[in-house]
Amino acid sequence: MKYLSFLFLIPLLSFGQGVLDESRKLIDDKHFNKAEQQLVRYIGSHQNEKEAIELLGDAYGHQKKWDEAAEQYKTLTEIEPNNPNYHYKYGGALGMKALSVSKFSALLFIDDIKEAFLKAAKLDPKHIDTRWALVELYMQLPGIIGGSKATSLKYANELEVISKVDGYLAKGYVYEYDEEPELAEKYYKMAIEEGGSFNCYEKLTTLYENEKQPEKAILNMEATEKVHKRNAMHYQIGKVCAEYNIQLEKGERCLMVYLENHSAKDGVPKAWAYYRLAQINKYKNKKSKALEYIDLALSELPDIEPFQKEKTSILNL
Repeated sequence: MKYLSFLFLIPLLSFGQGVLDESRKLIDDKHFNKAEQQLVRYIGSHQNEKEAIELLGDAYGHQKKWDEAAEQYKTLTEIEPNNPNYHYKYGGALGMKALSVSKFSALLFIDDIKEAFLKAAKLDPKHIDTRWALVELYMQLPGIIGGSKATSLKYANELEVISKVDGYLAKGYVYEYDEEPELAEKYYKMAIEEGGSFNCYEKLTTLYENEKQPEKAILNMEATEKVHKRNAMHYQIGKVCAEYNIQLEKGERCLMVYLENHSAKDGVPKAWAYYRLAQINKYKNKKSKALEYIDLALSELPDIEPFQKEKTSILNL
C-alpha cells in the first residue's frame, strides 16, 4: 500500500513544482501582481513551502510592498533560522521600508536591520551581499545611532578577502561617501585593474562626473567603450561634451555613432541624442543646425521640458 501512496503523491509534487516554476517565470517577466496572487493561493494550502514563501516575498519586494515582503522573509528565518540568505533578505526588506518612511520612523527599524544583516554575515563568512549591505548601512547611519566609517571599512576589508573587486569597490564607495575623492578614485581604479567589469568603470565615471571632472570622465568612458563595446557609451561621451561645452567635435562624432547604431538595448531614446547635438551646435553658433536637431528631438518627445527650453534658447541666439 505504501508504494501506491507514493504513486499518488508524485502528481501532487509535480503540480506544486509547476506552480512555483510558473510563478518564477511571472516574476522574471515582471508580472509581479499575477505572481503574488498565484503564490498567495498556493501558500494557503502549503504554509511551510519555503520556496513559495521566498518567491512571494520577492514578488512583494518588486512591488515595493516592503511590509509584506519583510513578513514573508521573517517567516523564512523562523522556519530555517540558519539560512543566511533569509536573514539578508529580511534585513533588506526592512531597510527599504526604512527608506520609505520619515527619518524618525526609520529609527524604529535600525536594530532589526542590523541584527538581520549581522546574523547573515555570521552564518556565512563569504556572503558578499550581506557585507555590502553592512558597508552601506554603517556609512549612512548617523554616528549617534551607530554609524561608523571604521565599521564600514571593517566589512569592506572582509569583502576584499572574499573578492578583491568587491573590496576595492566597497572602499571606493566609503571614501566617496566620506568626500575623499582621491582615495575613492584610487580604489575604483584598483577595481578596474582587478576585475574590469562595466560596473567598475561606471563607478569611476560617476565619481568624475560628481566631482565635476568631465575630461577624466570622458577618458574613462572611452576606455569603457573599448573594453565593453557598448554603444550607450557614445551617448554618454556626447552628453558630457554637451553639458560642459568641451571637446565638441568629439561629442558630435560620438552622438552620430550612437544614432547610427541605436537599438532599444541602448536605453536612451534617440531624442536625447538629438537634444545633445542641438546643444553642441548651439555652442558652435550653428543656429540652423541646432534648430534642426532640437526639432527632431521634439518630434519624438514633444513634452520634455528641457527640449522646449533648449529650443527657446536657440531661437534667442
